[in-house]
Amino acid sequence: MTAESKLGCRANYFWSMNSPIVECRSISKKYGEIPALVNFDIDISAGEVFGMIGPDGAGKTTLFRILSTLILPDSGRAMVLGHDVVKDYRYIRKSIGFMPGRFSLYQDLTVEENLKFYASVFGVKIRDNYHLIKDIYSPLEPFRSRRAGKLSGGMKQKLALSCALIHKPMLLILDEPTTGVDAVSRKEFWDHLGTLQTDGMTILVSTPYMDEAQRCGRLAMVQKGHLLDIGKPDEIRSRFNGTLFQLTSSDRYQALLICRNSKQISSVHAFGQTLHLTLADGVQTEFVENLLIDQGIVEVVIHEIPPSIEDCFMQYLT
Repeated sequence: MTAESKLGCRANYFWSMNSPIVECRSISKKYGEIPALVNFDIDISAGEVFGMIGPDGAGKTTLFRILSTLILPDSGRAMVLGHDVVKDYRYIRKSIGFMPGRFSLYQDLTVEENLKFYASVFGVKIRDNYHLIKDIYSPLEPFRSRRAGKLSGGMKQKLALSCALIHKPMLLILDEPTTGVDAVSRKEFWDHLGTLQTDGMTILVSTPYMDEAQRCGRLAMVQKGHLLDIGKPDEIRSRFNGTLFQLTSSDRYQALLICRNSKQISSVHAFGQTLHLTLADGVQTEFVENLLIDQGIVEVVIHEIPPSIEDCFMQYLT
């Protein structure tokens, strides 16, 4: 039996579908004096779409690179498929698919050459797993001879996902895969992820888009390397503190400044052409209306709304 075969047997022995596919315990990582992850704990179950949201610099990419065995944690322990990311990196690299945020395929190779190359790296033939990527790759068929660097953003995304899937990974890690892609391509991409999940694949994905976050089974909110909250989207929304109101007026910017200077208004944030705000205990919406009208703001309309994931995230930051 080869060393790789033995490693595969160890994988079957140490890990089963009843165990978390990803386990992180007290993972910490610094770049110089800047903390990227601080005592980070997380479990991801097999077969779920797990999302991570947070601003640039929150630590999402660092965590993904640790789980993909590309960098080492400073402390703590991370397990993928029952294997330690430090000791068993060879097995993990063969068992996961990783799609980084920046397009990282060979831009001077054609579409077909890139796919063949990645299949050969993992020792498979394209035909072996073509059924897995057929719906994703089929729009690229007419452009098989085009260099990857000449593709549109949406086409690059499809090619990158096809290459990440060609060896049929047990875990798919996607680092903000739809950033800079048009809305139609984003929807198609998430439809593909839904199909992959139905087929039993576990997906870990980060996204800056709140509408995409709603499509995840569970979410983790991350800021400055710390885990702020974790749970199903509805669970996170249910933990919103207070009642949320939406305000429209004749001058959103001036209304924002006035509300921020009032101690009777607990929080206020701009959302598109509206404001979202919460009030101090006992304060009524009539107070806000009168406050704005007294300072020349007209057409003031306030009504209660359910909090979104973005509202919940903003509340953690204030």
